Amino acid sequence: MAEFTRVADVSELPEPGKLLVEVDGDPVALFHIDGHFHAIDDVCTHDGGPLVDSELVDHTIACPRHGAKFDIRTGAALSMPAIRATRAYDVKLESGGIFLRLREASTGPVSQTTASAMPAVPVAAQPAASPTASTTAPATVAGGGNAASGLAEQALSEDLVREMLKEVKDPELFVNIVDLGLIYNVTIASEPADNGRQVAIDMTMTSPACPAGPQLIADTKRTVGSHRDVGDVEVRIVMEPPWTPDRMTDAARDQLGIF
Repeated sequence: MAEFTRVADVSELPEPGKLLVEVDGDPVALFHIDGHFHAIDDVCTHDGGPLVDSELVDHTIACPRHGAKFDIRTGAALSMPAIRATRAYDVKLESGGIFLRLREASTGPVSQTTASAMPAVPVAAQPAASPTASTTAPATVAGGGNAASGLAEQALSEDLVREMLKEVKDPELFVNIVDLGLIYNVTIASEPADNGRQVAIDMTMTSPACPAGPQLIADTKRTVGSHRDVGDVEVRIVMEPPWTPDRMTDAARDQLGIF
């Protein structure tokens, strides 16, 4: 197990308070609240945004970019769009100093010399990770076979395209891109070209640096392009208006356990 590293003096962090420190070159958000000191990586696991300058409510801090919330005691992700915990640290107070050590996943927080042991905190429910999921996995298709195969023979329309796109799922959240609110607009050319009608899709991402972006674009083109009347499929990535969790449907919220 790694050794504790002194990062600050206790006097530098009055209660309640927040402080940005470093451990082995990594930015860490340090908190003093309710007689306890807590520390988590100063990194939102959704898009890498900083956390320490955000408003702290009880033991919850929200990323200022898209509102993902984290428990400062455990690092657990408490709300969309984050689904992975940020790293938490053990805190030790000694000789007027604050010492941090990266917490092992299998262990709980250590007791602090100036406060009683903290009660166990339940980790927010998160979608179970698929053992075979990866950023290069093909779109998840209901019933097997080719994406949206049961819809590829129906009359082409905007509603049909959106229905087909429900077969394209975010590889991290396992929720389709329509229910996630990523599809802003669908335009179908009124006249067909030599190889079929062109379909243009305005799509957003949950963050500009979304790692699943290339896969979602490719799966979108492949799924819509499987329709018999479709020629070219253009996917245009737009970031205005920015995506927020409010754009999700009730079905997506239910699937992710957000009430």
